Amino acid sequence: MMRSRVADLLPDFPWDTLADAKAKASTHPHGIVDLSVGTPVDPTPGFIAEALREAASKWAGYPAVWGTPLLRGAIVDYMSRRWNAVGLDEKGVLPVSGTKELVASLPAQLGLGPDDLVVLPEVAYPTYEVGALLAGCHIQRCDDPDQVEGSPSLVWINYPANPHGKIAGSGLLRRWVDFVREHDAVLASDECYGEFGWEATPVSILDQAICEGDHTGLLGLHSLSKRSNLAGYRAGFVVGDPVLTTDLLALRKHAGMMMPGPVQEAMVVALSDQEHVAEQCARYRRRREVMMSVLRGCGFTIDDSEGSLYLWATRGENCRSTIDWLAERGILAAPSDFYGTKATDHVRIAMTATDERIASAVERLRVED
Repeated sequence: MMRSRVADLLPDFPWDTLADAKAKASTHPHGIVDLSVGTPVDPTPGFIAEALREAASKWAGYPAVWGTPLLRGAIVDYMSRRWNAVGLDEKGVLPVSGTKELVASLPAQLGLGPDDLVVLPEVAYPTYEVGALLAGCHIQRCDDPDQVEGSPSLVWINYPANPHGKIAGSGLLRRWVDFVREHDAVLASDECYGEFGWEATPVSILDQAICEGDHTGLLGLHSLSKRSNLAGYRAGFVVGDPVLTTDLLALRKHAGMMMPGPVQEAMVVALSDQEHVAEQCARYRRRREVMMSVLRGCGFTIDDSEGSLYLWATRGENCRSTIDWLAERGILAAPSDFYGTKATDHVRIAMTATDERIASAVERLRVED
C-alpha cells in the first residue's frame, strides 16, 4: 500500500527559505542579529521559575487535561480583571500546551473538513492556514466580514496582529461577532499579543462591551510565552463558549493532550501578577522606539505596528531584496511573503533580541542614516 504523506498537503516551512540570508548575516564581523523570530530572550521572572521548581516533586501522577481548579480559577480571574470578560466559569476554560498546537489542530478538533470554509486574515501567521489544510478545509483570506464569500464554519482573527501589528477597533470586533452568529460559525480570536499595545488599546472579543456577556461561538486564545517569557514552558489557554470548550476537552482527554502539572502551577502565579508584564512591556517599548528611529533614518517606512512585538517595515521594494540588504549588515528579518501572497514589499522586524543585539543592529544601521 502506498502511504500518502500528510506533509505534502502543506506549504514549505517558510523559515527554511531564509537559509542563505542567515548564512550571509552570520558572516558579519560582529555577529548576526537575528530579528526574524518572535522567541523571547529575556529571563523568565524568578518567582515564576521558583513556582515551577517547588511544584516539580509534587507531580508523580498524571495531570488533568482540564487543568487544576487553581489554574482554572486563575484564568477566569485574569480574563475578568484584565480583559473585562464577564460571565465566565470553569466550563469555558481549557489549558493548552502552547497555543500554536491548538491553532494547528482547531479545525480538525472542531470536526471540520472538505465541506467547510475557514476564513483567515489576508496577511497572517502561517499556522492558521496549516490547520485548515490539515483538516482539508476550503480557505478564504479576508479582513472584513462584509467581504466574506459564502458561509464559513470558522473565522480566525488576530489582534494585535502578527506580522503587521494592527489593532482592531471595537466596531470591527463587534461586526465579526455579529457575523459569526448569523452564520452559526466559530470566531477564534488569537490574542497572544494582547498585552502589547503601543499606539492603540487591544480589546478581547470576550470583553463585555464586544459580546455583551454572551460567549456563544467565541473562543479567545491566550499565551504566556510573550507576556511572561514562558515560551519554553508551553503555557497557554483557550477560553469562551463552554459548549465548544467542553467538546474540545472531551476530545483532548482521549488524545492525552495534558499540560504538565508543574507548568500549571507556574501559570497560576504568572497570571496573578501584572507587574512583571509591565516590566517586559517597558523593555519592548525601548527597543521598539530606538529601532523605529534608526530604520526611518535609513529610508524605511513603518506601517501599522500599533501593537505586538514587531515592526512592519518597507523600503518600497520586493521583500527579499530588503532581506538581502539587511543580511549584508548582519541583520536577519522575516520577509512579508511568509504571511500571504498579498504581502510582498515589507519585512517583519522583531524586538525579541537582547538589548546588546538591538544596540548592535542600531549601530550598523546608523552608518546608513
